[in-house]
Amino acid sequence: METGITFSQLLQGILHVTPGSLVMIAVGGVLIYLAIAKDYEPLLLLPIGAGAILANLPLSPLIQEDGLLRVLYKAGVDNELFPLLIFVGIGAMTDFGPLLENPRMVLLGAAGQFGIFGTLLLALLLGFKLNEAASIGIIGAIDGPTSIYVSNLLAPHLLGPIAVTAYSYMSLIPIIQPPIMRLLTTREERRIRMPYTQRTISKRTRILFPLIVMIGVGILVPMATPLIGMLMLGNLMKESGVVERLTKASTEEIANIVTLFLGLAVGSMMQADKFLRLDTLFILVLGILAFALDTAAGLLFAKFINFLSGGKFNPLLGAAGISAFPMAARVVQRVAQEEDFENFLLMHAMGANTAGQIGSVVAGGVLLALLGAG
Repeated sequence: METGITFSQLLQGILHVTPGSLVMIAVGGVLIYLAIAKDYEPLLLLPIGAGAILANLPLSPLIQEDGLLRVLYKAGVDNELFPLLIFVGIGAMTDFGPLLENPRMVLLGAAGQFGIFGTLLLALLLGFKLNEAASIGIIGAIDGPTSIYVSNLLAPHLLGPIAVTAYSYMSLIPIIQPPIMRLLTTREERRIRMPYTQRTISKRTRILFPLIVMIGVGILVPMATPLIGMLMLGNLMKESGVVERLTKASTEEIANIVTLFLGLAVGSMMQADKFLRLDTLFILVLGILAFALDTAAGLLFAKFINFLSGGKFNPLLGAAGISAFPMAARVVQRVAQEEDFENFLLMHAMGANTAGQIGSVVAGGVLLALLGAG
């Protein structure tokens, strides 16, 4: 039996190459370049870029009904399996200790979600349908799995550009946030020192926290139950200390495999006919606005807290009230130390950052509930 490629088959492949597919192959190459050369979210941008290239090769069996990329999408994205498994790993890696030591940081986690709803309104003004606008707005969660989960339920046809926008801009947090932070705060505010007095958080409290959040959010915002449930399950495993093998698997083997599969599946949605549209350009612009609005809202709310505290609260902490953990917290620390090298805000920022993780999941559940998805 002959297995080689005939000349006619080779010619057929060449004839099916389109300008659009060439553009998307180039886009996939750019994502791979950013992952390798710039170290921008390499764990996801590299497989997404590879998936985009594979999905745009002419007559590729990988995107046929029983092809690998199509199967991965159906098996893990279409039914939300991959984002939820990733949330178990995120929960197992997250330390909510700084938030428990300073509970008021939960306010910054709430303020940091303003970009979701602000961007939703802007998308509506640009002519997007309500479900599409909500899917675009969720980019403001600054949380890749949440963006994928919500957009797949509300507007799966926009999943490709939304996922790429969310993860690409997440990797640019150290570039996007500092100019906004400097614009909305004074030098004197950035130099405010906040001594960190570590409180002892008992193991019982650490174990009860994920259970309380899981039950509380599940009752108040049922549509957020899958996301918050998996996040808190992972954290419960970590804090219990009795399932180290499961915790390790969730943060390493399972997380790595699922991340690879998720990246390939998302990349497969970046086919030229679905991606090269005016909507994609709007999503890219609205995505950066969502990040900016989140940061600005957090900073302004933190300035208000600073006013109420009599000038004892550093407004930079507002920029950490988003879900990009721990990047946002590190950016806050870096900007603060540019003004005062002995100013240590990292642990305070970590508290706001973990609050932002919870806030983004709740916001996603609220959107799903309002639009009746599920």
